[in-house]
Amino acid sequence: MSTQFAERFRGKERLLGTFAKFPTSHACEILGEAGLDFVIIDQEHAPLGRSALDQILLGCKVSGLAGLVRVPDFSDVLCALDTGAAGILVPHVYDLERAQKLVALARYRGGERGFSNTNRAGGYGRVGMHDHIARQDRDVLALAMIEDQAAIENVDTILRLDGLDGIFVGQGDLTVSMGAESPRSPEVRDAVSKVLAAARNVGKPVCIMAADAEGASFFETLGASAFVVSNDQGLMRQAALRLVDAFKAIPAPALKE
Repeated sequence: MSTQFAERFRGKERLLGTFAKFPTSHACEILGEAGLDFVIIDQEHAPLGRSALDQILLGCKVSGLAGLVRVPDFSDVLCALDTGAAGILVPHVYDLERAQKLVALARYRGGERGFSNTNRAGGYGRVGMHDHIARQDRDVLALAMIEDQAAIENVDTILRLDGLDGIFVGQGDLTVSMGAESPRSPEVRDAVSKVLAAARNVGKPVCIMAADAEGASFFETLGASAFVVSNDQGLMRQAALRLVDAFKAIPAPALKE
């Protein structure tokens, strides 16, 4: 599964995902069965500790869903990888130094990843040392989150880094960093377009959040290929609201005399 997803992502196949915030395996089992390609498990903005991460990634494995992990800090990368993450997203990669640190922590060969194969990533010891190292270095995606004004200025240098598989453009944080009114502000849209153009120039894939299929189509014309729509909580809320509205719209039955 992870090998196939890494190839699809690097090959810029159109991919659909959402954020995972529920601390349970069930949501990702359902999302995988529904046909999504990936989830981004949100340890940065959701109350997801190591035990919850383990359960969520198990749900991903059961349903054939690629589980990427947005870690809150560099110190959380190793646990996510050992637990079976298909890739890592590190927030606020605004310069080459942070990008280099991300790549180093995600790789064995030429990197800094501490070795263990007695975990989900290594088949609990089933995969031998050298095969495990080769597979993980091949299959795990190292993705930088571009979401600061400083990152826009350094994006060309960041994208040229060997070992960096792609980027996620964080429009919300970028809006705050730039002091703009909304992600639709002209200055934010210009910055996002600059990032996407820089990625096209070096052939790196881009993941970006979209409001819906129409929004994804727009960003696809600019070169993005992986799209995140909402999150598990939001999808549940939206479905519940539609259900409530539908019930409210049912005409009251006529009273029998």
